Amino acid sequence: MKSAFSSSLHRHSTKKSSGAGAGDPHRIVAQIPPVQRRMAEMFTVKVGEATPAAGGRPAAGPVYRSVYAKDGLMELPPDVQSPWDFFSGAVKKYPKNRMLGQRQVTDGKAGEYVWQTYEEVYQKVMRIGTAIRSLDVNPGAHCGIYGSNCPEWVMAMQACNSQGICYVPLYDTLGANAVEFIMDHAEISIAFVQESKIKSILAVVPKCTAHLRAIVSFGYFTTEMKKEAEKFGVSCFSWEEFSSMEKQNYEYPKKQKDDICTIMYTSGTTGDPKGVIITNRAIIAGVMTTEHLLKETDKVITEEDSYFSYLPLAHIFDQVIENYCISKGASIGFWQGDIRYLMEDVQVMKPTIFCGVPRVYDRIYTGINLKIQSGGMLAKHLFQYAYNYKLANMRKGLKQHEASPFFDKIVFSKIKEGLGGRIRLMIAGAAPLPGQIEEFMRVTSCSVFVQGYGLTESCAGCFTSIANVFSMIGTVGPPVTTIEARLESVPEMGYDALSETPRGEICLRGHTLFSGYYKRPSLTEEVFSDGWFHTGDIGEWQPNGAMKIIDRKKNIFKLSQGEYVAVEVVESAYMQSPLVASVWVYGNSFESFLVAVVVPERQALEEWVATNKKAGDFAELCNDPKARGYIQDELNKTGKKLGLRGFEMLKAVHLEPVPFSIEKDLITPTFKLKRPQLLKYYKKCIDQMYKDAKDGRTAL
Repeated sequence: MKSAFSSSLHRHSTKKSSGAGAGDPHRIVAQIPPVQRRMAEMFTVKVGEATPAAGGRPAAGPVYRSVYAKDGLMELPPDVQSPWDFFSGAVKKYPKNRMLGQRQVTDGKAGEYVWQTYEEVYQKVMRIGTAIRSLDVNPGAHCGIYGSNCPEWVMAMQACNSQGICYVPLYDTLGANAVEFIMDHAEISIAFVQESKIKSILAVVPKCTAHLRAIVSFGYFTTEMKKEAEKFGVSCFSWEEFSSMEKQNYEYPKKQKDDICTIMYTSGTTGDPKGVIITNRAIIAGVMTTEHLLKETDKVITEEDSYFSYLPLAHIFDQVIENYCISKGASIGFWQGDIRYLMEDVQVMKPTIFCGVPRVYDRIYTGINLKIQSGGMLAKHLFQYAYNYKLANMRKGLKQHEASPFFDKIVFSKIKEGLGGRIRLMIAGAAPLPGQIEEFMRVTSCSVFVQGYGLTESCAGCFTSIANVFSMIGTVGPPVTTIEARLESVPEMGYDALSETPRGEICLRGHTLFSGYYKRPSLTEEVFSDGWFHTGDIGEWQPNGAMKIIDRKKNIFKLSQGEYVAVEVVESAYMQSPLVASVWVYGNSFESFLVAVVVPERQALEEWVATNKKAGDFAELCNDPKARGYIQDELNKTGKKLGLRGFEMLKAVHLEPVPFSIEKDLITPTFKLKRPQLLKYYKKCIDQMYKDAKDGRTAL
């Protein structure tokens, strides 16, 4: 979501314009150059005035909405009260459609996808739902779901929805401490658990007996495991045992939009996870705004579509997309759960819809480029000519399928085949996507490519770029049709929401927002202090009314000489270097300069080795002082080229051969850096870098 993009938005933002009402779209373009007016008129409308600084609060800019919601936020359908209505409605309309599929594994080898229909899934969901009630777990209670994406995960979720029970995802990638915290904090009554996670859940059972009644395996339980849990009064069931329990007839609970649907714990970069309360209303709004935007700007999902499910269902991004697919009778195919076979699963399933985070798209981008570079000179020249030709046409305003049908067929179709051959819609989210990767995917994938911005607290996307609008590159688009947005000034970081180029903290209100943090009223009040949800992310309005994410409010520190460092901006600049796979930049108010821990790109370092006639494995190379010096110099060259200031240059680096991992608690499941944990893990390296840098400076 971060990339260079022009910025001179809404110079009228604090001025009044005669003859135009608050919702008049012409107000947003009053002083924008004529060539930009059509685009600005397309995407945003001003619906509220700027707010000057008062009462200790900083100034806030005008309120904006999507042009597709210019007459008011999109209203939700009165006949849909919960996500259960999406599923039960689809069962009635598309009973024989394929719903959930996974690859059949025989003798350790994965074969074709095997599918269950909407009707078949419904029958299983009903059995699971009544089994939950038979354990005296009633509407309003909480059940946990722990495991990677699979049909049983979705069926457990739908079973909870059917009975008005709140489901609580337990992150597949979190350690035992977090699982224990969530189990206890959310008062989990029944935990639905993937077989591979049973040992992890049993390890925390002794401390979760106040509420936990049963554990249900997605597969089977061994006799030993059952005995271990039963010592603490917790019953254990295999999936089949639980489905086959003797049933009673339970009256369906009446569901309301404001009932709690799920409590989704955010991984957090510090402290305990926060339980984000998401109502039925928020999920419904997330689904309906997706449908509305696709209807206005591209093609809606239909029963002919299929979605590849691998982004964690424990995250809101994937849940909203899957609920949307279910509402339309589309099919959902799951990966095997192993990143090594991700692209193989895609090629076998042949989905039409693919969602990804930047790391996934970066791998696709890198893999394609390696194949291009390893091809012959003629093939490389043909690819580059085709790329430039199509890119030029897209810049002129042609849609991706109109820009070059000829080259799509003879050049880019090979890339599309790598994704199964049927992809028509690709969505990026969770973190900023480098501009060159977004451009590459738009040109070469033969599909519509959009990216959005959102949080768990906003029930996924609150801004989404508009399909087939090339100027959206580097931005996350306008607000979705269920949200209003404004910027609030952050004076200590130099961001002014009322300046000629408005920049500030993104604030939201609308239908998709969460209802608070579970059992954390003071934290809830803090982020809703003025009736707006304060995201902590810094945005910049673009001339066409799109939002660009440029910084993070909290990740700022002061060096000893008084300079403020927005560390994510600095890291983003260094990440533009082809030598870097990951980088963590560190500084504090007791030191006058920055240091960094860098995970180098193996191939780039090995190419340097070949040129400099060095020997050793990758770990040994990372420990080589000349290799460190080379990487540091190249990073600083990149930083200077991108406009970093002198105090933002790196005075020392430590090369780390092993990528930052979730298992070591150094990154979150969405690959955000956990800064306190990184500091603790690399404390000795940090101290040594500062010592060496100072000694070297003194010696000079």
